[in-house]
Amino acid sequence: MLYFCSEITELMNYFSSDFTIGILGGGQLGKMLLQETRKWDVTTAVLDPSVDAPCRLSANRFETGALMDEETVYQFGRSVDVLTIEIEHVNLRALYRLEAEGVPVIPSPKSLEIIANKGRQKLFYRDHQIPTADFSTYAFTAEIQESIDRGALSFPFVWKSTQFGYDGQGVKIVRQAEDLRGLPEVECIAETLVPFAKELAVIVCRNQSGQEVAYPAVEMEFHPEANQVEYVICPAQIAPSISEQAAQIAIEVARKINHIGLLAVELFLTQEGEILVNEIAPRPHNSGHFTIEASVTNQFEQHLRAVLNLPLGDTSSKTSAVMVNLVGAEGSEGPVVYENIEKILDLPGVTPHIYGKRITRPFRKMGHVTITDRDPMKARAVAQQVKELIRVVGTQTISQHIKSS
Repeated sequence: MLYFCSEITELMNYFSSDFTIGILGGGQLGKMLLQETRKWDVTTAVLDPSVDAPCRLSANRFETGALMDEETVYQFGRSVDVLTIEIEHVNLRALYRLEAEGVPVIPSPKSLEIIANKGRQKLFYRDHQIPTADFSTYAFTAEIQESIDRGALSFPFVWKSTQFGYDGQGVKIVRQAEDLRGLPEVECIAETLVPFAKELAVIVCRNQSGQEVAYPAVEMEFHPEANQVEYVICPAQIAPSISEQAAQIAIEVARKINHIGLLAVELFLTQEGEILVNEIAPRPHNSGHFTIEASVTNQFEQHLRAVLNLPLGDTSSKTSAVMVNLVGAEGSEGPVVYENIEKILDLPGVTPHIYGKRITRPFRKMGHVTITDRDPMKARAVAQQVKELIRVVGTQTISQHIKSS
């Protein structure tokens, strides 16, 4: 879906040269992005805190260092020709310094400053007339009880930490006062609990030459306890008019933030048919992993195109698909074993992706499986089989670990 195109600027020699893309973060998103840079023979450097990061084997240069340390990020950024991210929790002061010195930073630190804090995200939506659930912001969690006592806030609502939340962490549905106990004393928001019909996501991409593209809307099904995505279904089982409206809203968000690169926009479809923006992520996203097998241009290649200001690719689907997250089983941790992986490989249309994390723990994202089929409901049925068959377990139970320690 192509919304707007202007003339692409003259291209540099990015391929089979010393031109280097720097990536902040070396996790699974970086690993999958590196598969695209390898395909095009584009030189890369990666910075990550962990010596065991999934990117360690694929980058041309891999460095360890803290992503929130200003000098570490700054010095790394000075060594590359263009800088991008695979995680938004990075030192923004370093990015502003690099940008001021002429290093292209994509997405821009100004965009990241809005997105990396959920409170600023929500205030941005309100200020720019972007539809979203009602909310209140708090400097500390303890202030929420005061709002309840004054009658300014009522149950139920969703508590969200404004920073460093991911994969279901930093989010809790609060239905009664007892649910507030044990929550960390951090800057947070209390958001109206939306009685949605479906949770959707649209991935959009913009480059500096003015091109904007959007992938088809997908439907997300969440694990009830971990608050993590279990299934991503493409296309979403919604009316075409709703899908088009979701894409238009996602594009509008990207425009108003002036975001360059990939932007994942998570949405609620309410019982009344209204679409509300939930959260956004300024990078490749779990809801777009299906694109590797199912789209003409996958999300990682698309982000690479945007970073290099190349023409953006075709976002249409080659087939329907369902993505299943592989997460660590409850009750075990330690060196990972993928039980029954040979059984899921015997199922039609199945492609597993293993992220390269040697140690598992409960609900840690360890990989994903994409199932393709022309019929999305057939793909969904196979996805259910995959979920029931495969288990991501550690060699030590949690109780054994507690006892030994």
